Amino acid sequence: MDGWSMSVGQPLLSTMLNGCFVTSPYGNNLHHGENTTHGNIAFTTQEAGNYLACFWVDSQGEGGGEVNVNLDWKIGIAAKDWDSVARKEKIEGVELELRKLEGAVEAIHENLLYLKGREAEMRIVSEKTNARVAWFSIMSLGICIAVSGLQLWYLKRFFQKKKLI
Repeated sequence: MDGWSMSVGQPLLSTMLNGCFVTSPYGNNLHHGENTTHGNIAFTTQEAGNYLACFWVDSQGEGGGEVNVNLDWKIGIAAKDWDSVARKEKIEGVELELRKLEGAVEAIHENLLYLKGREAEMRIVSEKTNARVAWFSIMSLGICIAVSGLQLWYLKRFFQKKKLI
């Protein structure tokens, strides 16, 4: 997460606490802050899944007031701090822009590889489903033919017993 801020529509009371915490999909606490009204949070993780960001305002006073929370949640290459990279590696201008573009190309390449893998998985699932539907159709057709044959046999036998045929 790149940054967040919290503003309250009335003056902050001494009994009002503002804060936030961020939790990973496996329950690891990545950030916990209290008595804050703004800040920046950055974290890098290898865990895939949904992250929980919780912001709260505790108020003991009367009157609701208005609370606004502004989030600028960035992931992937967009979350990289390019200013610190430029200072650390002593690069500027065109070279920095080339590094940004290289990072974007790498992110796109990784995304394409991920999508290619997902497409292969979905193709396998689709082919299995198609085969199952085909076998079900053949089985349904076979059952319909068998029932038709049994009906013809029964009706022929019925009419022969009644001596109509």
